[in-house]
Amino acid sequence: PYRRNLNVISVLMDIRKNPQTKDGREVNPPVWDMNCLEQVCGICTMVINGRVRQSCSALVDDLLLETGNSTITLAPMSKFPNVRDLQVDRSKMFDHLKRTHAWVELDGSHDLGAGPTMSQEVQQERYAYSRCMTCGCCLEACPQYGDDNYIGPQAIAQVRLFNMHPTGKMTRDDRLNTLMEDDGITNCGNSQNCVQVCPMNIPLTRAIYETNREVTVHGLFGWLRK
Repeated sequence: PYRRNLNVISVLMDIRKNPQTKDGREVNPPVWDMNCLEQVCGICTMVINGRVRQSCSALVDDLLLETGNSTITLAPMSKFPNVRDLQVDRSKMFDHLKRTHAWVELDGSHDLGAGPTMSQEVQQERYAYSRCMTCGCCLEACPQYGDDNYIGPQAIAQVRLFNMHPTGKMTRDDRLNTLMEDDGITNCGNSQNCVQVCPMNIPLTRAIYETNREVTVHGLFGWLRK
């Protein structure tokens, strides 16, 4: 039954308790992913009324106002292998992070002290990129992403994040070399769909053009540092 202030996850949980069709026929309950219910983990992404978004923050009342009728459509993301119903396998997003060396190397587990300092501007830009929750919204909306022909904006933004880190710069060339491969940054078509659907408002287009400039300079002059 309808209640005010329901989100899509709440509706799916109600359906799971009583999985029946409109005519009362028993069916298997739908399968989907969820965890934090606070738009932090990124796992509950699905296509709702034709737009990719987080189902935990999608309110039924707002969706009904948008459509002007009593129907809400749910679909799994199309750019990832479907497991079942609304559940998809996002493993390749994490594979992209491994390829781009999206971490800072640590030499042992001893106390490293306060660490290197960063300007306020660098801290603010890096914080924006660090909010990525690997939800897949940007990849689902990207017309270039699919069939392993483009690594995607999510991985590129993480390259920018770690290349700006004073210690992360030590492996900067490894990340840029990955983005120079066949499925790298040059395959971006500049549609800017990614930044429109990002639930965390990450400046993905800025990350792409800043990193693209780094890749270009690295490709032209990187050999001089060898």
